[in-house]
Amino acid sequence: MADEAFVTGCCCTTIESGQVGIVQRFGAYVTHKPPGLVLYCAPICTVTPHSVGLQTISAETECKTADDVTLTARVTVRYQLDQSNLKKGIFEIVDHEAQIKAAVDDIVRSTIPTMPLDEAYTGLTTLTDKLRIGVAHSMSEYGWQIMEVKVEDLSPDDTVKNAMNMIVEATRRKTAAEKQGQAAYTLEVKAAQADMLAKKLSGQGSAQMRIAIAKGFKDSMEAMTAGGLTPQEAIHLMVTTQYIDTMKDFAVNKSKSSIMITHSPGAVEDIQQQVKAGFQHAMSKK
Repeated sequence: MADEAFVTGCCCTTIESGQVGIVQRFGAYVTHKPPGLVLYCAPICTVTPHSVGLQTISAETECKTADDVTLTARVTVRYQLDQSNLKKGIFEIVDHEAQIKAAVDDIVRSTIPTMPLDEAYTGLTTLTDKLRIGVAHSMSEYGWQIMEVKVEDLSPDDTVKNAMNMIVEATRRKTAAEKQGQAAYTLEVKAAQADMLAKKLSGQGSAQMRIAIAKGFKDSMEAMTAGGLTPQEAIHLMVTTQYIDTMKDFAVNKSKSSIMITHSPGAVEDIQQQVKAGFQHAMSKK
Protein backbone atom coordinates (compact mmCIF):
# COMPACT_ATOMS: atom_id res chain seq x y z
CA MET A 1 0.00 0.00 0.00
CA ALA A 2 1.49 3.27 -1.09
CA ASP A 3 2.14 6.05 1.40
CA GLU A 4 -0.27 9.03 1.10
CA ALA A 5 1.38 12.45 1.04
CA PHE A 6 -0.02 15.26 3.16
CA VAL A 7 0.53 18.52 1.32
CA THR A 8 0.26 21.92 2.98
CA GLY A 9 0.86 25.38 1.67
CA CYS A 10 0.40 29.08 2.31
CA CYS A 11 -2.78 30.57 0.89
CA CYS A 12 -4.36 33.99 0.97
CA THR A 13 -7.87 35.40 0.75
CA THR A 14 -9.51 38.80 0.95
CA ILE A 15 -12.05 39.87 3.56
CA GLU A 16 -14.39 42.59 2.31
CA SER A 17 -15.49 45.63 4.27
CA GLY A 18 -18.47 44.84 6.49
CA GLN A 19 -17.20 41.30 7.03
CA VAL A 20 -14.89 39.41 9.38
CA GLY A 21 -12.85 36.36 8.52
CA ILE A 22 -13.56 33.38 10.82
CA VAL A 23 -10.37 31.37 11.21
CA GLN A 24 -10.74 27.66 12.01
CA ARG A 25 -7.97 25.14 12.61
CA PHE A 26 -9.00 21.56 11.94
CA GLY A 27 -12.62 22.75 12.22
CA ALA A 28 -12.20 24.43 15.60
CA TYR A 29 -12.73 28.18 15.96
CA VAL A 30 -9.45 29.98 16.56
CA THR A 31 -9.90 33.70 15.95
CA HIS A 32 -11.24 36.23 13.48
CA LYS A 33 -9.57 38.58 11.01
CA PRO A 34 -10.57 42.12 10.05
CA PRO A 35 -11.21 43.20 6.44
CA GLY A 36 -8.15 42.99 4.17
CA LEU A 37 -5.69 40.35 2.97
CA VAL A 38 -5.50 37.25 5.16
CA LEU A 39 -2.76 34.57 4.93
CA TYR A 40 -3.46 31.08 6.23
CA CYS A 41 -2.05 27.59 5.97
CA ALA A 42 -4.34 25.26 4.02
CA PRO A 43 -5.76 22.73 4.66
CA ILE A 44 -4.89 23.00 8.33
CA CYS A 45 -6.72 26.31 8.59
CA THR A 46 -9.71 27.79 6.83
CA VAL A 47 -10.89 31.40 6.65
CA THR A 48 -14.62 31.98 6.13
CA PRO A 49 -16.06 35.50 5.69
CA HIS A 50 -19.17 36.45 7.68
CA SER A 51 -21.16 39.66 7.49
CA VAL A 52 -21.16 41.97 10.51
CA GLY A 53 -23.29 44.64 8.80
CA LEU A 54 -26.70 45.80 9.97
CA GLN A 55 -29.48 43.42 8.95
CA THR A 56 -33.27 43.74 9.06
CA ILE A 57 -35.94 41.16 9.72
CA SER A 58 -39.73 41.51 9.87
CA ALA A 59 -41.91 39.44 12.17
CA GLU A 60 -45.69 39.10 12.29
CA THR A 61 -47.53 37.86 15.36
CA GLU A 62 -51.24 37.18 15.62
CA CYS A 63 -52.87 37.45 19.05
CA LYS A 64 -56.00 38.61 20.87
CA THR A 65 -56.52 41.66 23.01
CA ALA A 66 -58.15 41.66 26.43
CA ASP A 67 -61.52 42.50 24.81
CA ASP A 68 -61.20 39.48 22.49
CA VAL A 69 -60.21 41.31 19.28
CA THR A 70 -57.85 39.42 16.99
CA LEU A 71 -55.07 41.54 15.54
CA THR A 72 -51.70 41.14 13.84
CA ALA A 73 -48.60 42.92 15.13
CA ARG A 74 -45.96 43.71 12.50
CA VAL A 75 -42.53 44.27 14.04
CA THR A 76 -39.24 45.24 12.37
CA VAL A 77 -35.95 44.31 14.07
CA ARG A 78 -32.52 45.63 13.04
CA TYR A 79 -29.59 43.61 14.31
CA GLN A 80 -25.97 42.69 13.66
CA LEU A 81 -23.35 40.14 14.68
CA ASP A 82 -21.52 40.94 17.93
CA GLN A 83 -17.83 41.00 17.00
CA SER A 84 -16.83 40.47 20.61
CA ASN A 85 -18.81 37.24 20.75
CA LEU A 86 -18.40 35.76 17.27
CA LYS A 87 -18.05 32.15 18.39
CA LYS A 88 -21.55 32.07 19.90
CA GLY A 89 -23.10 34.07 17.12
CA ILE A 90 -21.81 31.79 14.35
CA PHE A 91 -21.31 28.36 15.88
CA GLU A 92 -23.70 28.10 18.83
CA ILE A 93 -26.96 29.03 17.13
CA VAL A 94 -28.35 27.36 14.02
CA ASP A 95 -30.99 29.92 12.89
CA HIS A 96 -30.65 33.33 14.49
CA GLU A 97 -33.58 34.79 12.50
CA ALA A 98 -35.95 32.14 13.83
CA GLN A 99 -34.68 32.87 17.34
CA ILE A 100 -35.38 36.60 16.92
CA LYS A 101 -38.90 35.92 15.64
CA ALA A 102 -39.57 33.57 18.54
CA ALA A 103 -38.45 36.22 21.04
CA VAL A 104 -40.74 38.79 19.38
CA ASP A 105 -43.69 36.36 19.46
CA ASP A 106 -43.19 35.62 23.16
CA ILE A 107 -43.17 39.28 24.17
CA VAL A 108 -46.08 40.35 21.93
CA ARG A 109 -48.28 37.43 23.06
CA SER A 110 -47.53 38.13 26.71
CA THR A 111 -48.21 41.89 26.46
CA ILE A 112 -51.11 42.60 24.08
CA PRO A 113 -53.56 40.08 25.63
CA THR A 114 -53.40 42.12 28.85
CA MET A 115 -54.71 45.28 27.10
CA PRO A 116 -58.01 46.18 25.41
CA LEU A 117 -57.84 47.27 21.77
CA ASP A 118 -57.80 51.02 22.41
CA GLU A 119 -55.07 50.68 25.02
CA ALA A 120 -53.03 48.49 22.67
CA TYR A 121 -52.98 51.31 20.12
CA THR A 122 -52.19 54.02 22.66
CA GLY A 123 -49.59 51.82 24.39
CA LEU A 124 -47.34 51.20 21.37
CA THR A 125 -44.45 52.95 23.10
CA THR A 126 -44.69 50.56 26.04
CA LEU A 127 -44.82 47.55 23.72
CA THR A 128 -41.85 48.83 21.71
CA ASP A 129 -39.75 49.31 24.86
CA LYS A 130 -40.58 45.80 26.08
CA LEU A 131 -39.63 44.32 22.71
CA ARG A 132 -36.37 46.23 22.50
CA ILE A 133 -35.25 45.25 26.00
CA GLY A 134 -36.56 41.68 25.87
CA VAL A 135 -35.28 40.74 22.40
CA ALA A 136 -31.89 42.39 23.06
CA HIS A 137 -31.48 40.43 26.29
CA SER A 138 -32.51 37.18 24.63
CA MET A 139 -30.20 37.51 21.62
CA SER A 140 -27.16 38.81 23.51
CA GLU A 141 -26.73 35.29 24.89
CA TYR A 142 -26.30 34.03 21.31
CA GLY A 143 -23.82 36.66 20.11
CA TRP A 144 -26.22 39.01 18.32
CA GLN A 145 -26.80 42.70 19.02
CA ILE A 146 -30.30 44.19 18.65
CA MET A 147 -29.89 47.75 17.38
CA GLU A 148 -33.54 48.78 16.91
CA VAL A 149 -37.03 47.38 17.35
CA LYS A 150 -40.06 49.11 15.84
CA VAL A 151 -43.74 48.15 15.90
CA GLU A 152 -44.80 49.02 12.35
CA ASP A 153 -48.50 48.27 12.67
CA LEU A 154 -51.25 46.74 14.78
CA SER A 155 -53.85 45.51 12.32
CA PRO A 156 -57.17 43.92 13.38
CA ASP A 157 -59.09 41.71 10.97
CA ASP A 158 -61.37 43.23 8.32
CA THR A 159 -64.56 42.76 10.36
CA VAL A 160 -63.16 44.78 13.25
CA LYS A 161 -61.79 47.43 10.88
CA ASN A 162 -65.20 47.86 9.26
CA ALA A 163 -66.88 48.12 12.66
CA MET A 164 -64.35 50.70 13.82
CA ASN A 165 -64.82 52.71 10.63
CA MET A 166 -68.60 52.63 11.10
CA ILE A 167 -68.22 53.88 14.69
CA VAL A 168 -65.96 56.72 13.56
CA GLU A 169 -68.31 57.61 10.70
CA ALA A 170 -71.36 57.57 13.01
CA THR A 171 -69.55 59.79 15.52
CA ARG A 172 -68.61 62.27 12.81
CA ARG A 173 -72.14 62.34 11.44
CA LYS A 174 -73.50 62.96 14.93
CA THR A 175 -71.04 65.81 15.44
CA ALA A 176 -71.90 67.27 12.03
CA ALA A 177 -75.64 67.03 12.76
CA GLU A 178 -75.16 68.76 16.12
CA LYS A 179 -73.16 71.55 14.52
CA GLN A 180 -75.73 71.93 11.73
CA GLY A 181 -78.50 72.10 14.34
CA GLN A 182 -76.61 74.72 16.30
CA ALA A 183 -76.02 76.72 13.11
CA ALA A 184 -79.70 76.51 12.13
CA TYR A 185 -80.75 77.54 15.64
CA THR A 186 -78.34 80.47 15.56
CA LEU A 187 -79.64 81.56 12.16
CA GLU A 188 -83.25 81.38 13.33
CA VAL A 189 -82.47 83.33 16.50
CA LYS A 190 -80.57 85.96 14.54
CA ALA A 191 -83.37 86.16 11.95
CA ALA A 192 -85.98 86.53 14.71
CA GLN A 193 -83.90 89.20 16.43
CA ALA A 194 -83.44 91.02 13.13
CA ASP A 195 -87.17 90.82 12.37
CA MET A 196 -88.02 92.07 15.85
CA LEU A 197 -85.57 94.95 15.51
CA ALA A 198 -86.87 95.76 12.02
CA LYS A 199 -90.47 95.84 13.26
CA LYS A 200 -89.47 97.93 16.24
CA LEU A 201 -87.65 100.42 14.05
CA SER A 202 -90.54 100.36 11.55
CA GLY A 203 -93.01 101.08 14.35
CA GLN A 204 -90.83 103.86 15.66
CA GLY A 205 -90.51 105.25 12.14
CA SER A 206 -94.28 105.07 11.55
CA ALA A 207 -94.95 106.76 14.88
CA GLN A 208 -92.46 109.51 14.13
CA MET A 209 -93.93 109.89 10.64
CA ARG A 210 -97.47 110.27 12.07
CA ILE A 211 -96.22 112.76 14.63
CA ALA A 212 -94.55 114.74 11.83
CA ILE A 213 -97.73 114.59 9.71
CA ALA A 214 -99.88 115.71 12.63
CA LYS A 215 -97.49 118.51 13.41
CA GLY A 216 -97.47 119.50 9.76
CA PHE A 217 -101.26 119.54 9.65
CA LYS A 218 -101.36 121.60 12.80
CA ASP A 219 -98.85 124.11 11.48
CA SER A 220 -100.71 124.27 8.15
CA MET A 221 -104.05 124.81 9.89
CA GLU A 222 -102.61 127.54 12.05
CA ALA A 223 -100.98 129.22 9.04
CA MET A 224 -104.14 129.07 6.95
CA THR A 225 -106.33 130.23 9.86
CA ALA A 226 -103.94 133.13 10.36
CA GLY A 227 -104.37 133.84 6.64
CA GLY A 228 -108.13 134.25 7.11
CA LEU A 229 -109.44 130.80 6.12
CA THR A 230 -111.99 128.96 8.16
CA PRO A 231 -111.16 125.42 9.38
CA GLN A 232 -113.54 123.93 6.77
CA GLU A 233 -111.87 125.92 3.99
CA ALA A 234 -108.43 124.94 5.27
CA ILE A 235 -109.38 121.24 5.21
CA HIS A 236 -110.79 121.64 1.73
CA LEU A 237 -107.58 123.27 0.56
CA MET A 238 -105.35 120.57 2.07
CA VAL A 239 -107.36 117.72 0.60
CA THR A 240 -107.44 119.36 -2.80
CA THR A 241 -103.70 119.99 -2.67
CA GLN A 242 -103.07 116.37 -1.64
CA TYR A 243 -105.25 115.17 -4.52
CA ILE A 244 -103.36 117.28 -7.03
CA ASP A 245 -99.99 116.04 -5.66
CA THR A 246 -101.17 112.44 -5.97
CA MET A 247 -102.25 112.93 -9.55
CA LYS A 248 -98.90 114.52 -10.27
CA ASP A 249 -97.13 111.48 -8.86
CA PHE A 250 -99.16 109.24 -11.17
CA ALA A 251 -98.16 111.38 -14.11
CA VAL A 252 -94.41 111.16 -13.43
CA ASN A 253 -94.38 107.51 -12.29
CA LYS A 254 -91.55 105.89 -14.33
CA SER A 255 -92.14 102.32 -13.18
CA LYS A 256 -95.67 102.34 -14.66
CA SER A 257 -96.73 99.89 -11.96
CA SER A 258 -99.78 101.83 -10.78
CA ILE A 259 -103.31 101.61 -12.16
CA MET A 260 -105.56 104.68 -12.37
CA ILE A 261 -109.25 103.93 -11.74
CA THR A 262 -111.66 106.17 -13.61
CA HIS A 263 -113.21 108.74 -11.32
CA SER A 264 -114.54 112.28 -11.37
CA PRO A 265 -113.07 115.30 -9.56
CA GLY A 266 -116.21 115.26 -7.48
CA ALA A 267 -114.72 112.35 -5.61
CA VAL A 268 -112.55 114.89 -3.85
CA GLU A 269 -115.66 116.29 -2.18
CA ASP A 270 -116.52 112.85 -0.85
CA ILE A 271 -113.03 112.58 0.61
CA GLN A 272 -113.44 116.01 2.18
CA GLN A 273 -116.73 114.94 3.76
CA GLN A 274 -115.08 111.81 5.16
CA VAL A 275 -112.14 113.78 6.58
CA LYS A 276 -114.53 116.35 8.04
CA ALA A 277 -116.66 113.63 9.63
CA GLY A 278 -113.56 112.10 11.11
CA PHE A 279 -112.47 115.36 12.65
CA GLN A 280 -115.96 116.03 14.04
CA HIS A 281 -116.20 112.53 15.50
CA ALA A 282 -112.78 112.98 17.15
CA MET A 283 -113.76 116.38 18.55
CA SER A 284 -117.07 115.03 19.93
CA LYS A 285 -115.22 112.49 22.09
CA LYS A 286 -113.13 115.10 23.88
